[in-house]
Amino acid sequence: MDKGLAAEATEAPVCREGSLTLSVRVGLWFRRHWRYLLTYAVLLALLFGFLLITVSACMVHVTRPALLTTEDAAARLGEQEFDCILVLGAGLRSDGTPSSMLSDRVQVACDLYAAASSEGRTVPLLMSGDHTGDYNEVAAMKDLAVRLGVPSEDVFLDHKGYSTYESLCRAREVYGVRRVLIVTQEFHLPRALFIARELGLDAVGVAADLRPYAKAFLQDGREMLARYKDLFVAARGDLVGTTDPKVDMGANGDDT
Repeated sequence: MDKGLAAEATEAPVCREGSLTLSVRVGLWFRRHWRYLLTYAVLLALLFGFLLITVSACMVHVTRPALLTTEDAAARLGEQEFDCILVLGAGLRSDGTPSSMLSDRVQVACDLYAAASSEGRTVPLLMSGDHTGDYNEVAAMKDLAVRLGVPSEDVFLDHKGYSTYESLCRAREVYGVRRVLIVTQEFHLPRALFIARELGLDAVGVAADLRPYAKAFLQDGREMLARYKDLFVAARGDLVGTTDPKVDMGANGDDT
């Protein structure tokens, strides 16, 4: 071998870290520290999971006294004045009809309306959901309630109930509600009742679980995240609907 080539082979340039490009340096740093990064990521995930579980469990605990059976709620409606029975939206099918969850909420609310009527009381229904363009959740809710026997004039619509917090805040600010009976599924009630309590409402709730629901496990996981989010939303106390025209719940629901 030529002596010059041998010298070049033995004196190959050393690639110093300071001369590397930023992307290469970052890559080397990650190769050296990935175990620490993975450990921190796992610890953060565990901490976040612990916070989710803790917040969710506390929310369920503090609202448990306000959970009523359908029979207890019917009796309460006969004994006490409620401003309304609030039905929270739960989505429509592709054909525009209420989803199974929403159908059950409306059904239970109509049963409670009938129970109050049998005691000589008229407790209006307030349907709160999303009405954006052609997507009209509240109209579908009212249509079902009327078909189930509730007079149309006793069904009020809140077209801007885009979230649980907005539905409850608007019930207070726009519809003047102070005492409310909330109807939704059991997994959703703790969050709704917690928000109602933070808004200063006198609220009780009834579960509308009339059947098993698809993807219940995923729904429970989503609800844990929503409880965590709404803990801070309710604490912040932003008001919605304060500039909208007020609605008299003693008037005609067809005007809404």
